[in-house]
Amino acid sequence: MPAAILDGKALAANMRADIAAQVAELKGAHAITPGLGVLLVGADPASLSYVTAKEKACGEAGIFSRTLRLPAEAAQDEVLARVREMNADPLIHGILVQLPLPKHIDEGAVINAIDPAKDVDGFTPVNVGRMMIGQSCFLPCTPHGIIQMLISAGVETSGKHAVVVGRSNIVGKPVAHLLMRKAKGGNATVTVCHTGTRDLAAFTRQADILIAAAGRPCTVTGEMLKPGAVVIDVGVNRVPDAAKASGFRLVGDVDFDSAAQVASLITPVPGGVGPMTITMLLHNTLLAARRQGACCAGNIQ
Repeated sequence: MPAAILDGKALAANMRADIAAQVAELKGAHAITPGLGVLLVGADPASLSYVTAKEKACGEAGIFSRTLRLPAEAAQDEVLARVREMNADPLIHGILVQLPLPKHIDEGAVINAIDPAKDVDGFTPVNVGRMMIGQSCFLPCTPHGIIQMLISAGVETSGKHAVVVGRSNIVGKPVAHLLMRKAKGGNATVTVCHTGTRDLAAFTRQADILIAAAGRPCTVTGEMLKPGAVVIDVGVNRVPDAAKASGFRLVGDVDFDSAAQVASLITPVPGGVGPMTITMLLHNTLLAARRQGACCAGNIQ
């Protein structure tokens, strides 16, 4: 029997409606409007599309959004200066620096410049460190969204073997940690595979839960899966397709057609993890506004 579809769009819509209600309550009760500041350097098409989607989602949720666009040739000092300005802006509760940055800019230096209290991407060393030792922090959006999808679908993670394909700081490493922490949606035994892994299929066939975040199209095929596995495909890859007006189509890191014949539950691309990433960004921005407004808004939780 083909796998059931884990619909990220539907879950994201429900969560965004709840976030919008909470934003309206925060505005009405405490006159606080959550604000998100986005810094975009250059004109990468994928980044432009993603930033536009974030702006739209903020508007629908009632969150104030301000996007600062800098040319690709902007100096690192200018980028850092804009981050510091947003750190000091009381209307901005969350800061997102759209990645990747142009090659001449040190991404680490820019991320380190973000005030951890406004780091709604969960990328600063302070928030990463807090996550690792179980302290309160902003969780990175895509990994957090994956965990919420598993919980919403009723997938039991405790005691299961989860295999993560990919070790990026944005997805692979943090989702591996969230899966093994002692919390709802966690307590799994986790294996992380990467480009240095020999015989990838030997590991993926052991997975009760497979998270594919390799950044390469169709890295995982159906024959590499354990029957009944839950498959979360994080990949978004453009491949040529002459039948499309755009000249390309989007595919994941998993070969969907073959995997869907083996898995019990699978996310599509697009429409799976992607909508949840922006949803968790809205969640973190609302949380940041609550925390920063606690001193003047009746100790909002």
